Amino acid sequence: MTSLLSRRSLLAQASASLALAALTVPRAARALEAGQALPLASVPGGAGQPAVPLFDGKARATYIDFWASWCGPCRQSFPWMNRMQARYGAKGLRIVAVNLDSQPADAQRFLAQLPAQFSLAFDAGAESARRFGIKAMPSSVLLGADGKVVATHAGFREEDASPLEARIAAALGAA
Repeated sequence: MTSLLSRRSLLAQASASLALAALTVPRAARALEAGQALPLASVPGGAGQPAVPLFDGKARATYIDFWASWCGPCRQSFPWMNRMQARYGAKGLRIVAVNLDSQPADAQRFLAQLPAQFSLAFDAGAESARRFGIKAMPSSVLLGADGKVVATHAGFREEDASPLEARIAAALGAA
């Protein structure tokens, strides 16, 4: 039993390493900076679903989160994003979480444990992550009402929650 658990642990670590390697940023793609426009308009919505626009022109602020099922910090960020959507959705916040798993079943298992109360998109080829210059999981991009980048953030820890919420509240107040 121990060797089976060890093998699973090694496989999980190898999968995580390969997934991060797949996100290697080409020279042309650079991380977004405040004031920039988005490098693409939408991301696939998943099997049989329409594409999900990253900026819809209606939200006062949009929080785009790139995540994967193997990402430990993503397990912390999902409940926080649910709380942010509940707290600020009526004030104009829109959250779009872009999954980068190569296997849709992995994302579905994650979502069965941590259901999302916000929009989901699925990019198994991770093209959106390359275009955004994503280097860490999870990574987020906060857009203002004009669709331009207000802030970016890499990773997620509990101590990130308050500063991220303050940025969201400021973006909503500035609209």
